[in-house]
Amino acid sequence: MLINDGILIALVSAVVFMTANYILAQLKRDTSIVDVAWGLGFFVVALSLSIQLDGQNDIFSLVHLLVVLWSVRLFMHILLRRAGKDEDWRYANWRTQWGRTHWWRSFLQVFILQAVLMTVIAAPLYVSWAAEDTSIQWVSIVGAAVWLLGFYFESVGDYQLTKFIQDKNLNRAKKGKKKSKKKQPEFLTTGLWRLTRHPNYFGEVTQWWGLWIIVLPTSYGLAAIVSPITITALLLWVSGVPMLEKKWADNKEFLKYKQKTNAFFPGKPKGR
Repeated sequence: MLINDGILIALVSAVVFMTANYILAQLKRDTSIVDVAWGLGFFVVALSLSIQLDGQNDIFSLVHLLVVLWSVRLFMHILLRRAGKDEDWRYANWRTQWGRTHWWRSFLQVFILQAVLMTVIAAPLYVSWAAEDTSIQWVSIVGAAVWLLGFYFESVGDYQLTKFIQDKNLNRAKKGKKKSKKKQPEFLTTGLWRLTRHPNYFGEVTQWWGLWIIVLPTSYGLAAIVSPITITALLLWVSGVPMLEKKWADNKEFLKYKQKTNAFFPGKPKGR
């Protein structure tokens, strides 16, 4: 069955790619490499499928293009954010906790686990790749519009946060030389961050729902819902929102921000 071939290509390419990054992480003693590799891994999966494509497939071309745009932007964003920094605190803690078992636990519980998740989330790619009817229908156009909305929230949200952090660091440097009269806010509460505490996560989830809508008219389109469900569950309840908010749970400024601003879905700030 063609869909099984697509899943196999996606899985093998993801595992090989993540294994290569695991080796690099061991050499550099920095498991944070997995965060940089995450976005690029989808580019590798998309490329692996396109190489194996037999004939013209319009709907796969659309999904392929959108996934590549998302993956390359995310890869560059995290690469620049991580440049020159030490191992992320999450992975540093695991390195200490796991001790001598770190070498194999990080391989299985971090890199291979992410390769499996990548394969699941990449469902719109291999579903469109295996499609019998490859034409782009109106439903797919709606899905592309949803994807664009998500891309806007994620890319603009990331840009606003990066700019905020740069300005905050600059102000701190100036404060070391000359006392500042105005206190620099600790959290970004303007722009898209005024509407939701996690516009980048909302944007990422929305993009994968959009990709699912694009492939919905295809033979296995309905089954591809596993993709947006998985990324939504991960960011809402596992590694995204809860992990970040736990870090700031005792911060008074964050608690004020939390009371006024939606956690995930954009909405009008409360009490303003």
